[in-house]
Amino acid sequence: MKTYDEINKKIESGKAVVLNAEEIIQYVEKKGLEKAAREVDVVTTATFGPMCSSGCFLNFGHSKPKIRITEAWINDVLAYSGVAAVDLYLGATQLRYNDPANMNYPGDFSYGGGHVIEELIAGKTLQLFALSYGTDDYPRREIRTYFTINDLNQAVMVNPRNCYQNYNIAINCSEKPIYTYLGLLKPNMQNLTYCSACQLSPLLNDPYYQTIGIGTSVWLAGARGHVYAEGTQHCPTCERGENGVPEEGAGTLALTGNMKEMKPEYVRGVSLIGYGASLALGVGIPIPILNEEILQYTTVQDKDIRAPLIDYSYDYPEKTGKILGTLSYEELRSGEVIIEGKTVETGSLSSYPRALEIANTLKEEIEKGDFLLSRPAQRLPVKQGMKSLKIRGKKK
Repeated sequence: MKTYDEINKKIESGKAVVLNAEEIIQYVEKKGLEKAAREVDVVTTATFGPMCSSGCFLNFGHSKPKIRITEAWINDVLAYSGVAAVDLYLGATQLRYNDPANMNYPGDFSYGGGHVIEELIAGKTLQLFALSYGTDDYPRREIRTYFTINDLNQAVMVNPRNCYQNYNIAINCSEKPIYTYLGLLKPNMQNLTYCSACQLSPLLNDPYYQTIGIGTSVWLAGARGHVYAEGTQHCPTCERGENGVPEEGAGTLALTGNMKEMKPEYVRGVSLIGYGASLALGVGIPIPILNEEILQYTTVQDKDIRAPLIDYSYDYPEKTGKILGTLSYEELRSGEVIIEGKTVETGSLSSYPRALEIANTLKEEIEKGDFLLSRPAQRLPVKQGMKSLKIRGKKK
């Protein structure tokens, strides 16, 4: 019905019709699928929430005399140095040196890699401390210096797993509180938590990855990034509803972008009490309306998206595979649900208002002609399971 080139030409001329994933629902209800597919060119999707599998590559350039870094800390947070002389990778969940972690349970985890990344993008001054064993051509053995993002040659966010298609709902069936990456879960099913942008979420609007694939341009915290691979733990083979929406985690994306172009309000360090440090990140992805089928998928609503309810006091840590049932995001966003005759309060780690803000920002950039669409170079796998780590002895 339409092509990427045709849509991009309309974007460049300022004539593209762009709606966000919330607006498209009523638009199709009013106009009908066939007419709406002719009129609408792009639907913008977005999410904002903690995305643990994130980090960045940083290149510092060479000091005088030179150093081949073998150990490094940025604001006392360990960075991986086994790449090259002055290239480091900083992970979002890495803790600050000597952080007591859960020795004082529950730990505060007040500062980690995600906080360093936030401060770096915000333009703050950070400390680099690095060591080396020294070589003939890289004689320096120690360096301590201070820098900002503008002192770096490259600062590239490289995230192995972002934008889970769907995700668990966490609840606690035990008699004591537990602290998880989905927040505090009160005993005896007093509350539950989830993490999704719901009907705005990118992969829920493209359930079979027809337009979101390797090479797709994305709005990554304000920078123009792209999908560089399937995300780790990408597992599209799962139970799905009639609308194609998975009822468990399913797809994931690996994303990258230039941190020097990012906006600090969309990159925030996160402290998860009793669990660890992380990074909250804003992502927006445009979906080109190439045909009626693609448009139909973008009309998915919270009431049609269900997620599995799992006991995080036993079934999740013991990997039993048991679920207590499923709930829709319409139910979850209401603030409370009924489970086994009991009223349970709900809470989200993902911000729907911030995701909507991102979807609208991306919409405006496309309408202005500042953000063109890109055809995926390769589709994401649509049939693929996920292996577990097997504990076994050494083979003789």
